[in-house]
Amino acid sequence: MNFEFSEEQNLLREQTRGFLKDFCSPKVVRASLEANGPFNQELWRKVAEMGWTSTVIPEEYDGLGLSYLELSVIADELGRAMAPLPFSSSVYLATEAILAQGSKAQKEAWLPRLASGELIATFAMAENHGQVSPKNLTTTVTNDKIHGTKTPVPDGDYADLAIVVAQSSKGDGASWYLVDLTQSEIQRAQVRTLDPSRSHAQIDFNGASAELMGTDGGGWTATQNLLNRAAVLFAWEQVGGSDAALEMAKEYALGRYAFGRPIASYQAIKHKLAEMYVRNTLARSNCYYGAWALNTNASELPIAAATARVSAIQAYYFAAKENIQTHGGMGFTWEFDCQFHYRRSKILAVNVGSERQWQDKLITAIEQTSAA
Repeated sequence: MNFEFSEEQNLLREQTRGFLKDFCSPKVVRASLEANGPFNQELWRKVAEMGWTSTVIPEEYDGLGLSYLELSVIADELGRAMAPLPFSSSVYLATEAILAQGSKAQKEAWLPRLASGELIATFAMAENHGQVSPKNLTTTVTNDKIHGTKTPVPDGDYADLAIVVAQSSKGDGASWYLVDLTQSEIQRAQVRTLDPSRSHAQIDFNGASAELMGTDGGGWTATQNLLNRAAVLFAWEQVGGSDAALEMAKEYALGRYAFGRPIASYQAIKHKLAEMYVRNTLARSNCYYGAWALNTNASELPIAAATARVSAIQAYYFAAKENIQTHGGMGFTWEFDCQFHYRRSKILAVNVGSERQWQDKLITAIEQTSAA
C-alpha cells in the first residue's frame, strides 16, 4: 500500500514548521527546561489560536473538524521542535477520551473549552505499584466521590480536568470518570522526571466529586482503544524528534573538522548517520501505516499502532544517543542542545506504555489476527 500526505497536508506541515521555528526555538525549549516549572503559556496560547488544539474536534463543538492525518502532521512537527507543551495529554488523550466516551452533555460542556485551549486536560491511569490492570486498580469511586492516588500523571500539576481510570462503583471492573482538578479536596505534587519540559504530577483525590463517563465497568476496553489511538500520535512526535536529532548530528559532522577533514568524511561517523537514517525511515513508514489505520478506524489499528510505537521508540532513542556521540565530549555538556532530544526520547518512551508493553501488545494483536 502506498501512502503519503496530500498537498494540503504538506502545506500544513510547512505552516506548522514555520510557526514553530519562529516561536519554539531551542532557546524556548532551554528556558522551559531550566525553569523546571509550568509549561510555556504564551506558546500554548499561540498554538490554540492556530487551531491545533481543536484539529479533530467536530465543528458542532467549536472545532475545526479535520482528520487525524492533519493531527499527525502537527504531531510530527511538534516532536521536531520538542515543544514544551501539554499537547499530547490534552489532545491525544483527554480530548480523544471525551470524543470516544463522553455523553452529549459532557461533550458540550468540555470540548469547546478544550478546543479553544482555555482548558488543559489529562488522562490519569498510572499508579505507583507498576503496570495497572483492572485487578490491581486502587483508585475507587463511591457515591460519585473519588479516592486514591494517581502517579505519575502527565501534565497533572497544572491540568484543569482529568479523565481518571478507577474501579467501577459496582466493583466489577474499571470505569472512566471526569474529575475537575480545581476542586479544593485535590492535592497535587510535581514528580521530577528526566525531562522537566514535560511535567508529571502525583494527584491525591481525597473524596473529590467524579462524574462517570461511558459505561460503568467498560473503562478497560475503552482504555485499550484510547491507547492504540494515542500511540500513533506519540509515534509521530517521536519520529519528528528523531529526524531533528539526525539533522543536528549531520550538520555538526559536516562543520566539525579533525586532521583537516570534516568528521562526516570518516567511516565511523558515516555509519552512525546511516544507521540513524535507516531507523528513522523504518519508523516513519510504520507511522504512515498507523496514520492511515487511525484515520480510517481500520481493524488493523492495534497492529499498526504497536508497530509504529515500537519502531518510533527505538529510532528516537538511537538517534538521540548517537547525536550526543557524534558531538563527542561536548555533546554531554549542558551548553549543547543534544540533551533536549535525549531527555524527550526517554520521557516519550514511557508515556502510554513502555517499549516492552507495546512489544507484548504487538505479539497479542498478531496472534489474534492469525487466529481470526
